[in-house]
Amino acid sequence: MKKTLLSAAIGGAVVFGLGAHAASATTLEDVKSKGSLTCGVSTGLQGFSAPDNEGNWSGLDVDYCRAVAAAIFGDPDKVNFVALTATDRFPALQSGEVDMLSRNTTWTLSRDTSLGLDFRTVNYYDGQGFMVPKDLGVSSAKELSGAAVCVQSGTTTELNLADYFSANGMDYNPVVFEALEDVNNAFNQGRCDVYTTDQSGLYAIRLTLTDPDNYVILPEIISKEPLGPAWRQGDDQWGDIISWVHYAMLNAEEFGITSENIDEFVETSDNPGIKRLIGTETDSKLGADLGLDEKWAYNVIKLVGNYGEIFDKDVGAGSPLKIERGLNALWTNGGLQYGPPIR
Repeated sequence: MKKTLLSAAIGGAVVFGLGAHAASATTLEDVKSKGSLTCGVSTGLQGFSAPDNEGNWSGLDVDYCRAVAAAIFGDPDKVNFVALTATDRFPALQSGEVDMLSRNTTWTLSRDTSLGLDFRTVNYYDGQGFMVPKDLGVSSAKELSGAAVCVQSGTTTELNLADYFSANGMDYNPVVFEALEDVNNAFNQGRCDVYTTDQSGLYAIRLTLTDPDNYVILPEIISKEPLGPAWRQGDDQWGDIISWVHYAMLNAEEFGITSENIDEFVETSDNPGIKRLIGTETDSKLGADLGLDEKWAYNVIKLVGNYGEIFDKDVGAGSPLKIERGLNALWTNGGLQYGPPIR
């Protein structure tokens, strides 16, 4: 789908009034009525949500949106992507400008309570890191006292940066921008010594620099950054749909079901857990419990893929980023990704 920019700045005055109103009608009904999902994504972060030269979006967060659309409509292309800055993302969701956020957003207590939003799933376990030019001659974040640090405003990154330097008795000079593109340009032009953001973002941003090989990502991880989708409080059905789409992709990977082989499982599997997942169990009402067709998970897996498939092509070994699964491996492989049973 084509790139859509937020049409106007959304003031703080709309935060709770319009947010509560938007959640009073079920989001699923609204989405079905307009015939498409409106998904808030980043303004461009390779591997997570970024448009190509023709305005077609791709990335792990984009595929999450596409999977939700597939569950609802049986068509992953029924999504409109709205590019949001870190500052704009929460007002856009609260006001009803978007139906959900899938925008490399950290789940925190304050965001899950005082902002009137809900989080439940983590589609990428991350942590904040630092990137520096090799010629800076440092090998540890503990050597960065006095450095000028590029950081995006309105993020947990900005807060974690202050905490880290304070806790370690170091000084720094923050170079702050609201737009991610401005942060990238400032670092690329040498206006700061250090770039800090989620480590996955550093891998993506390094690829966009004039000379990517001239930069190194330092080993320290200074925070926990559980990234996942968000929706408005007060609509449990909508939260269930968004969450169980993720869990379905995880269960599919655990069962060895992919977009390529799912039809073989439809034809031959007698495993009750698999049959419940792909909608072939007789008299199942699991889809109806979500307000969806019984083939909802089949459509997610067939049309978008299981979690391992999208991880690999968007950020993993099959992508330019080549990030290892690490904490994002299935629980059976030593990671933290775990899908509750579909039954």
